[in-house]
Amino acid sequence: MHRAAHRVLVVGIDGVRLDVLNRLPTPQLDALAAKGFLAPIEVDADMPTMSGPCWATVVTGVTVAKHGVWSNDFTGNRLDVFPDFATRLAAQDGRRTFVAAGWQPLMQAHHGGPLFRAPSRTAYISPTADTPEAWEHCDEQITEAAVRVLADAEAAAAGVAGAADDVVASFVYLGAPDETAHFLGCGEEYEASIRRADARLGRLLAAVRSRPSYADEQWTFLVVTDHGHVDAGGHGGRTSEERTAWLVAAGPGIGPAPRPLRHADVAAQVFAALGRHPDRHWTLDGRPFAAAPHAVLLDMDGTLVDTESLWLRTVREAVPRIGADDLFDVLGRSAAEAAARLLPLTGDNDPQPLAADLEARFLTAVQREAAPLPGALALLDLLQESGIPTALVSASSRPVMDAVLKTLGGDRFRTTVAEGETPRCKPAADPYLAAARALWVDPAACLAVEDSPTGVAAAEAAGCRVLAVPSYAPIDPGPRRTVRRGLEGIGREELWAAGL
Repeated sequence: MHRAAHRVLVVGIDGVRLDVLNRLPTPQLDALAAKGFLAPIEVDADMPTMSGPCWATVVTGVTVAKHGVWSNDFTGNRLDVFPDFATRLAAQDGRRTFVAAGWQPLMQAHHGGPLFRAPSRTAYISPTADTPEAWEHCDEQITEAAVRVLADAEAAAAGVAGAADDVVASFVYLGAPDETAHFLGCGEEYEASIRRADARLGRLLAAVRSRPSYADEQWTFLVVTDHGHVDAGGHGGRTSEERTAWLVAAGPGIGPAPRPLRHADVAAQVFAALGRHPDRHWTLDGRPFAAAPHAVLLDMDGTLVDTESLWLRTVREAVPRIGADDLFDVLGRSAAEAAARLLPLTGDNDPQPLAADLEARFLTAVQREAAPLPGALALLDLLQESGIPTALVSASSRPVMDAVLKTLGGDRFRTTVAEGETPRCKPAADPYLAAARALWVDPAACLAVEDSPTGVAAAEAAGCRVLAVPSYAPIDPGPRRTVRRGLEGIGREELWAAGL
């Protein structure tokens, strides 16, 4: 299956107040927001409302306490430990990145800079003076330089798609609105500068769409501001107008903004959009709001097939005196573990006969009655169409799993893990760890789909993101856990956001 190449464009527009933006005609930003979202960002409580700290947080994905940029003088920073996303991708992954900006601390060793240490390619054009007019001219030149790179002009001239730099992540900085507010306040000239920035964004987007390879690419667009202004034009204080920033996002899997956003989420989303699962040693403070899982690990009973009712019926038949608490305690457990827990109710000393009875009864019921749950086959189709590897991870025995695979289609899964094939069964992490190893993926980049508290405990012990669809026992939402009523209606947006 052909998989589209992923690309990211981040556009930073300095100093645009959200309330002003909301009342202006900005067709380019509006069109992007319609495909994804426009949402406010509140500057972190411990971060000055200044460009240096805010942009450093945007591009590193860590807060000011880590990157150490406390003002527009970057001296004393820790950007060698917490580099910008363009440098990380270039230095650690060998990916081509591009940054275009005219503010000196972003690009040159000036007052403790640069913020961007070592992107693959840069365009630096400084304004001739610190005036609104000079910054407008600078932004125009920066836009022209970025258009040439984003359009892949060299490849177009050669007639070969993707033959030039093959830049995967770009950051373009536009500073005129901030400078205009400083000189003239947040009046008509400020609003005109914001509209010009929107028009420049349109040219950047048009350049991307003109690429010879555009049809084979999936682009994520992130447009963000660093801070606002008071009416007179300054910033650096703690008023609502200064602390309220915003983000516009559109791209694969991006739907409505799911939660309060932070500046640090931008870099995290860049990595997620490129399929780059962050190393834990990066200690990013930001979280992506949409990330395709590297693999989806699916429970079977009660999640994909309607077998939990068969299992509960089997247990009741084998242990007629069982109460509700004991009955639901064995939900999601293997026949052997269930038998060990139920033994006090039977008066027997040996759990093996009960385990064998449970297994035989359950297998017969599954062979006769098992059927896919609503939405299960559609979800498996979506994962197959998206090229996401899948695994079936169950506490049921191999014979039961094989019976279910005849119903679901065994070719849908790259690997399967049944009861007895790992040292421990659910709720231990072993089955999910084994599935992730078989797929050569980090469990933390996987999404587990489960219906029982036992299964959720196993998936979370392995470090997976979790999408819970409770069958009989309730499951509460939690960190890296999303709860839905069922599988019906799950699309890319829901899948990409689950467990984040």
